[in-house]
Amino acid sequence: MKCDNRAMLLYAVTDRAWVGEKSLYEQVEAALKGGATCVQLREKELDEEAFLSEAMKLSALCKEYGVPFFINDNVEIAIKCGADGIHVGQDDMNASLVRARVGNNMMIGVSVHSVEEALEAVKNGADCLGVGAMFSTSTKTDADVLPLETLRDICNAVDIPVVAIGGIGKSNISMLAGTGVSGVALVSAIFASDDIESECRQLRRLSEEMVNS
Repeated sequence: MKCDNRAMLLYAVTDRAWVGEKSLYEQVEAALKGGATCVQLREKELDEEAFLSEAMKLSALCKEYGVPFFINDNVEIAIKCGADGIHVGQDDMNASLVRARVGNNMMIGVSVHSVEEALEAVKNGADCLGVGAMFSTSTKTDADVLPLETLRDICNAVDIPVVAIGGIGKSNISMLAGTGVSGVALVSAIFASDDIESECRQLRRLSEEMVNS
């Protein structure tokens, strides 16, 4: 299944760490109202039943807004909730095995860190790639920061959308201009904000400017 470049423009990746007065559902809806073009549900702590319940609610919400909904890592949850996509890392199930499980009607995103990994992911059926960490990040403290040249080389090497991730925010989105990315995937820049909707409006504008510059 092909992935639309425009869907990668402002890719919101959830993190329960910032759930407080508002539920995760409310936070995601605020992001969608502010212009998020894609949502990925990432859950490391919830049990399967709670994960599926959250996934079902957010999948329906994203359908209301006409925005693709991805599940991180968990193929079975992605299938059960009718997600539009599944995103896997280098240490998760190989994309070719994921494709065999989900069929051709679900998008597959793969995290890559080199041209070699990118080409392998495409060969195995990836529809989009996540590349990072581009900047130091508190979300994944063990992630190595990649040179912009690596991001540019990956974008030049593949013909599917590439989204940059890792430590990206309002102060550095513009630094990604000219690399060929289709957009940015953000975690804390969105969900740690006191006003997620307003923050997403600003981030969406900056991402559009970066992609089009």
